[in-house]
Amino acid sequence: MEEEKSSEKKSVTDSFGDMFKEFGSAVAEIFNDPELKNKAKDFSESLKESAKVFASRFKDDDVKEKFKEVGKAAHNFGESISDFFKQDKNKD
Repeated sequence: MEEEKSSEKKSVTDSFGDMFKEFGSAVAEIFNDPELKNKAKDFSESLKESAKVFASRFKDDDVKEKFKEVGKAAHNFGESISDFFKQDKNKD
């Protein structure tokens, strides 16, 4: 049972860091900046280490609610970018 919890925490912390790594890589690709990509990688590794410290809090209700807010903000950002490109395409 303890091993199951440990692997669950590892999965959560890894995916947390990977999420930021992917975001940073995508932003670096958008701006075509290899230095930014390296900094995003370093940042994600740092986040993974930090996440190990507070992994047990991922199940707290207040933390769950904050991550829902983060998800909504990311969704809104994605829609905003999509709308921007749609408007830009319609200008052509």
